[in-house]
Amino acid sequence: MINETLQQNYDYLFEAALLQEISDVAVYKKVEEGELLMDIGQPITHMPLLINGAIKILREDDKGDELVLYYIERGDTCTLTFSCCMGKNTSEIRAVAETDTELFMIPVGQLEIWMAKYQSWREFILESYHIRVKELLETVDTLAFMRMDERLLKHLQDKAKVNHDEVISTTHQEIAYDLNTSRVVISRLLKKLEKEGKIEMHRNQIKVLEL
Repeated sequence: MINETLQQNYDYLFEAALLQEISDVAVYKKVEEGELLMDIGQPITHMPLLINGAIKILREDDKGDELVLYYIERGDTCTLTFSCCMGKNTSEIRAVAETDTELFMIPVGQLEIWMAKYQSWREFILESYHIRVKELLETVDTLAFMRMDERLLKHLQDKAKVNHDEVISTTHQEIAYDLNTSRVVISRLLKKLEKEGKIEMHRNQIKVLEL
């Protein structure tokens, strides 16, 4: 029988037969905010389908510094993971729960089978690729063309949107890690944004006024 949670979240995307197959093989998982789901270099055995919450996807350079690439939310999957699965590779990204998150984990052996078998799955994966490529290009544009204060505001706006809350619980150091800069720079720019009326700062919380 099709899992009720799966049907509620993906009925509009997938036909009943595919929903049934997903229900038969998928493993339900619940993770807490900040929990590591996938690390760079780790063998990939499953691909996520999100039910609730959000996951932060990061890259790491050879010095160990991180940069947020994008977020995935309810109804999404990580197509970089899918790409690695198809090439039988290890993970090239780090995935961390941005919020408390529920997801189904699908064994990688099913992915190619469903690509050939179900049009709805092919369309889902191709649309996911399209969305992720747009987000990656946006990340490149942000790095290349935006000032750091603009990058910071966009980052805060993105976090507020995926958390569905204008109040973000975070620290200056955590933001610095996400943007691959120093805490001192972030603290200075947060004060600038607050002075401009774009945010309000509280202890370990930031309210985004300009969404």
